[in-house]
Amino acid sequence: MAQTSYDLIVIGEGVSGLACAGHARRAGLSVATFESNLFGGLVINVNELDSYRGAESGTLLASELMQANSEAGVASMQKEVTAIVPAAGAFEVAAGGAYRARQVAIASGARLKKLGVPGEDEYEGRGVSRCADCDAPMFQNEDVVVVGGGDSALQEALVLAKFCRKVHIVHRGSRFRARQHFVERIGSSPGISIIWNTTIEAILGAKMVEKVRVKRGGKTEEIASAGIFAYVGLEPNAACAPSGVGRDGRGYLVTNDAFETSMTGIWAIGAVRAGYSGLLRDAVAEAQRVAQLVASRLKE
Repeated sequence: MAQTSYDLIVIGEGVSGLACAGHARRAGLSVATFESNLFGGLVINVNELDSYRGAESGTLLASELMQANSEAGVASMQKEVTAIVPAAGAFEVAAGGAYRARQVAIASGARLKKLGVPGEDEYEGRGVSRCADCDAPMFQNEDVVVVGGGDSALQEALVLAKFCRKVHIVHRGSRFRARQHFVERIGSSPGISIIWNTTIEAILGAKMVEKVRVKRGGKTEEIASAGIFAYVGLEPNAACAPSGVGRDGRGYLVTNDAFETSMTGIWAIGAVRAGYSGLLRDAVAEAQRVAQLVASRLKE
Protein backbone atom coordinates (compact mmCIF):
# COMPACT_ATOMS: atom_id res chain seq x y z
CA MET A 1 0.00 0.00 0.00
CA ALA A 2 1.30 3.46 -0.91
CA GLN A 3 2.57 5.65 1.89
CA THR A 4 -0.04 8.13 3.13
CA SER A 5 2.08 9.91 5.74
CA TYR A 6 4.87 12.30 4.79
CA ASP A 7 7.23 14.77 6.40
CA LEU A 8 6.16 17.40 3.87
CA ILE A 9 3.25 17.67 1.48
CA VAL A 10 3.59 20.31 -1.23
CA ILE A 11 0.38 21.47 -2.85
CA GLY A 12 0.98 22.44 -6.45
CA GLU A 13 3.38 21.20 -9.12
CA GLY A 14 4.32 24.56 -10.58
CA VAL A 15 7.95 25.59 -10.52
CA SER A 16 7.90 26.73 -6.88
CA GLY A 17 6.19 23.54 -5.70
CA LEU A 18 8.43 21.23 -7.69
CA ALA A 19 11.55 23.07 -6.57
CA CYS A 20 10.49 22.98 -2.92
CA ALA A 21 9.72 19.27 -3.07
CA GLY A 22 13.03 18.49 -4.74
CA HIS A 23 15.10 20.41 -2.22
CA ALA A 24 13.19 18.86 0.70
CA ARG A 25 13.66 15.35 -0.65
CA ARG A 26 17.38 15.90 -1.10
CA ALA A 27 17.46 17.09 2.53
CA GLY A 28 16.25 13.64 3.53
CA LEU A 29 12.53 14.27 4.02
CA SER A 30 9.70 12.09 2.74
CA VAL A 31 7.77 14.30 0.31
CA ALA A 32 4.61 14.18 -1.79
CA THR A 33 3.30 16.72 -4.26
CA PHE A 34 -0.37 17.15 -5.21
CA GLU A 35 -1.62 18.69 -8.46
CA SER A 36 -5.17 18.81 -9.80
CA ASN A 37 -4.17 20.02 -13.27
CA LEU A 38 -1.16 19.61 -15.53
CA PHE A 39 2.21 19.97 -13.77
CA GLY A 40 4.14 23.15 -14.46
CA GLY A 41 1.49 25.74 -13.64
CA LEU A 42 1.33 29.01 -15.56
CA VAL A 43 4.98 28.80 -16.54
CA ILE A 44 4.24 26.15 -19.17
CA ASN A 45 2.44 28.89 -21.14
CA VAL A 46 5.66 30.90 -21.36
CA ASN A 47 7.88 30.25 -24.35
CA GLU A 48 10.73 32.57 -23.34
CA LEU A 49 11.70 32.74 -19.67
CA ASP A 50 12.96 36.30 -19.70
CA SER A 51 13.71 36.48 -15.98
CA TYR A 52 15.23 33.03 -15.49
CA ARG A 53 18.51 31.98 -16.99
CA GLY A 54 19.35 28.40 -17.75
CA ALA A 55 15.97 27.23 -19.08
CA GLU A 56 14.91 27.38 -22.70
CA SER A 57 11.18 27.41 -21.98
CA GLY A 58 8.67 27.05 -19.18
CA THR A 59 7.66 23.59 -20.33
CA LEU A 60 11.26 22.37 -20.40
CA LEU A 61 12.04 23.79 -16.96
CA ALA A 62 8.96 22.19 -15.39
CA SER A 63 9.67 18.87 -17.12
CA GLU A 64 13.25 18.83 -15.85
CA LEU A 65 12.13 19.52 -12.27
CA MET A 66 9.42 16.87 -12.49
CA GLN A 67 11.86 14.27 -13.80
CA ALA A 68 14.43 15.08 -11.13
CA ASN A 69 11.80 14.76 -8.39
CA SER A 70 10.65 11.42 -9.72
CA GLU A 71 14.20 10.09 -9.70
CA ALA A 72 14.73 11.42 -6.17
CA GLY A 73 11.65 9.62 -4.84
CA VAL A 74 9.11 12.44 -4.52
CA ALA A 75 5.59 10.98 -4.69
CA SER A 76 3.45 12.78 -7.27
CA MET A 77 -0.33 12.70 -6.75
CA GLN A 78 -2.63 13.88 -9.52
CA LYS A 79 -5.35 14.84 -7.09
CA GLU A 80 -7.04 18.03 -5.96
CA VAL A 81 -6.49 19.03 -2.35
CA THR A 82 -9.82 20.16 -0.92
CA ALA A 83 -8.89 20.76 2.72
CA ILE A 84 -6.01 20.97 5.18
CA VAL A 85 -6.96 20.22 8.77
CA PRO A 86 -4.67 20.47 11.84
CA ALA A 87 -4.48 17.06 13.52
CA ALA A 88 -2.46 16.28 16.66
CA GLY A 89 0.60 18.35 15.85
CA ALA A 90 0.45 17.56 12.16
CA PHE A 91 -2.01 18.04 9.30
CA GLU A 92 -4.56 15.90 7.54
CA VAL A 93 -4.69 16.69 3.84
CA ALA A 94 -7.92 15.73 2.08
CA ALA A 95 -7.48 14.80 -1.59
CA GLY A 96 -9.87 12.02 -2.52
CA GLY A 97 -8.58 10.32 0.60
CA ALA A 98 -6.75 11.28 3.77
CA TYR A 99 -3.01 11.98 3.78
CA ARG A 100 -0.96 13.04 6.77
CA ALA A 101 1.86 15.60 6.75
CA ARG A 102 4.06 16.98 9.50
CA GLN A 103 4.37 20.23 7.47
CA VAL A 104 2.56 21.61 4.42
CA ALA A 105 3.82 23.99 1.74
CA ILE A 106 1.11 25.63 -0.35
CA ALA A 107 2.49 26.36 -3.80
CA SER A 108 -0.80 26.22 -5.67
CA GLY A 109 -0.07 29.38 -7.63
CA ALA A 110 -2.59 31.60 -9.32
CA ARG A 111 -4.87 31.46 -12.32
CA LEU A 112 -5.63 33.94 -15.06
CA LYS A 113 -8.59 36.16 -14.31
CA LYS A 114 -11.53 35.96 -16.64
CA LEU A 115 -12.97 39.02 -18.32
CA GLY A 116 -16.45 38.16 -17.08
CA VAL A 117 -18.17 39.10 -20.34
CA PRO A 118 -20.87 37.34 -22.40
CA GLY A 119 -19.44 34.67 -24.67
CA GLU A 120 -16.26 34.05 -22.69
CA ASP A 121 -17.32 30.71 -21.23
CA GLU A 122 -19.40 29.75 -24.26
CA TYR A 123 -16.44 30.02 -26.64
CA GLU A 124 -13.77 28.55 -24.36
CA GLY A 125 -11.68 26.33 -26.63
CA ARG A 126 -13.46 27.70 -29.70
CA GLY A 127 -11.52 30.92 -30.03
CA VAL A 128 -11.19 31.90 -26.38
CA SER A 129 -7.71 30.79 -25.28
CA ARG A 130 -5.41 31.22 -22.29
CA CYS A 131 -2.20 30.15 -24.01
CA ALA A 132 -0.70 31.78 -27.10
CA ASP A 133 2.26 29.40 -27.10
CA CYS A 134 -0.14 26.45 -27.21
CA ASP A 135 -2.72 27.75 -29.66
CA ALA A 136 -1.07 30.38 -31.89
CA PRO A 137 -0.61 28.00 -34.88
CA MET A 138 -4.40 27.48 -34.93
CA PHE A 139 -4.80 31.16 -35.87
CA GLN A 140 -2.48 31.17 -38.87
CA ASN A 141 -3.25 34.24 -41.04
CA GLU A 142 -6.21 35.20 -38.83
CA ASP A 143 -6.92 38.37 -36.85
CA VAL A 144 -6.92 38.00 -33.06
CA VAL A 145 -7.37 40.17 -29.97
CA VAL A 146 -5.12 40.22 -26.90
CA VAL A 147 -6.49 41.94 -23.79
CA GLY A 148 -4.17 43.49 -21.21
CA GLY A 149 -1.20 45.75 -20.76
CA GLY A 150 1.32 43.82 -18.66
CA ASP A 151 4.26 41.58 -19.47
CA SER A 152 2.12 38.52 -20.16
CA ALA A 153 -0.19 40.31 -22.60
CA LEU A 154 2.66 41.81 -24.59
CA GLN A 155 4.75 38.66 -24.62
CA GLU A 156 1.82 36.58 -25.83
CA ALA A 157 1.00 39.19 -28.49
CA LEU A 158 4.54 38.83 -29.80
CA VAL A 159 4.11 35.06 -30.03
CA LEU A 160 0.81 35.44 -31.88
CA ALA A 161 2.30 37.97 -34.30
CA LYS A 162 4.52 35.20 -35.70
CA PHE A 163 1.42 33.40 -36.97
CA CYS A 164 -1.48 35.83 -37.22
CA ARG A 165 -2.30 38.37 -39.90
CA LYS A 166 -3.09 41.02 -37.29
CA VAL A 167 -2.90 41.15 -33.51
CA HIS A 168 -4.99 43.84 -31.81
CA ILE A 169 -3.94 44.65 -28.24
CA VAL A 170 -6.96 46.03 -26.38
CA HIS A 171 -5.97 47.88 -23.22
CA ARG A 172 -8.22 49.79 -20.85
CA GLY A 173 -5.45 52.25 -20.00
CA SER A 174 -3.42 54.78 -21.93
CA ARG A 175 -0.01 53.20 -21.30
CA PHE A 176 1.40 49.72 -20.77
CA ARG A 177 2.45 48.34 -17.39
CA ALA A 178 4.90 45.96 -19.04
CA ARG A 179 8.67 46.17 -18.93
CA GLN A 180 10.21 48.55 -21.43
CA HIS A 181 11.87 45.98 -23.67
CA PHE A 182 8.50 44.32 -24.31
CA VAL A 183 6.96 47.72 -25.08
CA GLU A 184 9.74 48.44 -27.56
CA ARG A 185 9.32 45.10 -29.30
CA ILE A 186 5.58 45.69 -29.61
CA GLY A 187 6.20 49.13 -31.11
CA SER A 188 8.51 47.70 -33.76
CA SER A 189 6.15 44.88 -34.82
CA PRO A 190 4.11 45.87 -37.91
CA GLY A 191 1.59 43.10 -37.31
CA ILE A 192 0.46 44.48 -33.95
CA SER A 193 -1.97 47.35 -33.41
CA ILE A 194 -2.78 48.95 -30.06
CA ILE A 195 -6.27 50.06 -29.08
CA TRP A 196 -6.03 52.28 -26.00
CA ASN A 197 -8.67 53.19 -23.40
CA THR A 198 -10.93 50.38 -24.51
CA THR A 199 -12.76 47.55 -22.72
CA ILE A 200 -14.26 44.28 -23.92
CA GLU A 201 -18.06 44.14 -23.85
CA ALA A 202 -18.80 40.73 -25.39
CA ILE A 203 -17.35 37.89 -27.46
CA LEU A 204 -19.50 37.01 -30.46
CA GLY A 205 -19.69 34.30 -33.10
CA ALA A 206 -21.48 31.20 -34.34
CA LYS A 207 -19.64 27.91 -33.91
CA MET A 208 -16.38 29.78 -33.30
CA VAL A 209 -15.40 33.28 -32.22
CA GLU A 210 -15.93 35.73 -35.07
CA LYS A 211 -15.72 39.17 -33.48
CA VAL A 212 -15.31 41.08 -30.26
CA ARG A 213 -17.52 43.94 -29.12
CA VAL A 214 -15.59 46.73 -27.43
CA LYS A 215 -16.38 50.06 -25.80
CA ARG A 216 -14.16 53.03 -26.54
CA GLY A 217 -14.82 56.66 -25.74
CA GLY A 218 -18.40 55.92 -24.77
CA LYS A 219 -19.12 54.25 -28.09
CA THR A 220 -19.51 50.56 -28.90
CA GLU A 221 -17.89 48.96 -31.92
CA GLU A 222 -16.94 45.50 -33.15
CA ILE A 223 -13.57 44.07 -34.13
CA ALA A 224 -13.39 41.07 -36.45
CA SER A 225 -11.39 38.40 -34.63
CA ALA A 226 -11.01 34.64 -34.76
CA GLY A 227 -9.63 34.47 -31.25
CA ILE A 228 -9.26 36.34 -27.99
CA PHE A 229 -6.52 35.99 -25.38
CA ALA A 230 -7.07 37.74 -22.04
CA TYR A 231 -4.20 38.57 -19.67
CA VAL A 232 -5.80 40.96 -17.20
CA GLY A 233 -4.24 39.75 -13.98
CA LEU A 234 -4.24 36.78 -11.66
CA GLU A 235 -6.20 35.47 -8.72
CA PRO A 236 -4.81 33.01 -6.16
CA ASN A 237 -5.59 29.31 -5.99
CA ALA A 238 -5.93 29.45 -2.22
CA ALA A 239 -9.22 27.68 -1.55
CA CYS A 240 -7.50 24.67 0.05
CA ALA A 241 -5.88 26.75 2.81
CA PRO A 242 -7.59 26.57 6.21
CA SER A 243 -9.80 29.52 7.09
CA GLY A 244 -7.44 30.35 9.94
CA VAL A 245 -4.62 31.18 7.52
CA GLY A 246 -4.36 34.94 6.98
CA ARG A 247 -5.19 36.42 3.59
CA ASP A 248 -4.89 39.88 2.13
CA GLY A 249 -7.74 41.82 0.54
CA ARG A 250 -7.35 39.98 -2.76
CA GLY A 251 -7.26 36.51 -1.22
CA TYR A 252 -3.51 35.91 -1.38
CA LEU A 253 -1.97 34.06 1.57
CA VAL A 254 -0.05 36.26 4.00
CA THR A 255 3.29 35.01 5.29
CA ASN A 256 6.12 36.23 7.47
CA ASP A 257 9.61 36.84 6.12
CA ALA A 258 10.33 33.11 6.30
CA PHE A 259 7.24 32.35 4.14
CA GLU A 260 5.32 30.71 6.98
CA THR A 261 1.63 31.56 7.25
CA SER A 262 -0.23 32.53 10.41
CA MET A 263 -0.76 28.81 11.06
CA THR A 264 2.48 27.24 12.27
CA GLY A 265 3.59 24.44 9.97
CA ILE A 266 1.82 25.75 6.87
CA TRP A 267 3.99 27.66 4.42
CA ALA A 268 3.15 29.53 1.22
CA ILE A 269 5.47 30.19 -1.71
CA GLY A 270 5.24 31.58 -5.20
CA ALA A 271 2.22 33.16 -6.84
CA VAL A 272 -0.29 32.14 -4.13
CA ARG A 273 1.57 34.31 -1.61
CA ALA A 274 0.93 37.98 -0.92
CA GLY A 275 4.03 39.96 -1.80
CA TYR A 276 5.42 37.53 -4.38
CA SER A 277 7.52 39.47 -6.90
CA GLY A 278 6.28 37.59 -9.94
CA LEU A 279 9.83 36.63 -10.91
CA LEU A 280 10.55 32.97 -11.48
CA ARG A 281 13.97 33.17 -9.85
CA ASP A 282 12.29 34.43 -6.66
CA ALA A 283 9.82 31.55 -6.69
CA VAL A 284 12.73 29.10 -6.85
CA ALA A 285 14.57 30.95 -4.08
CA GLU A 286 11.47 30.89 -1.86
CA ALA A 287 11.08 27.17 -2.52
CA GLN A 288 14.65 26.42 -1.54
CA ARG A 289 14.39 28.53 1.62
CA VAL A 290 11.20 26.83 2.80
CA ALA A 291 12.62 23.37 2.12
CA GLN A 292 15.66 24.26 4.24
CA LEU A 293 13.55 25.65 7.08
CA VAL A 294 11.18 22.68 7.11
CA ALA A 295 14.09 20.20 7.12
CA SER A 296 15.78 22.07 9.95
CA ARG A 297 12.59 22.19 12.02
CA LEU A 298 11.77 18.52 11.58
CA LYS A 299 15.27 17.42 12.48
CA GLU A 300 15.37 19.42 15.74
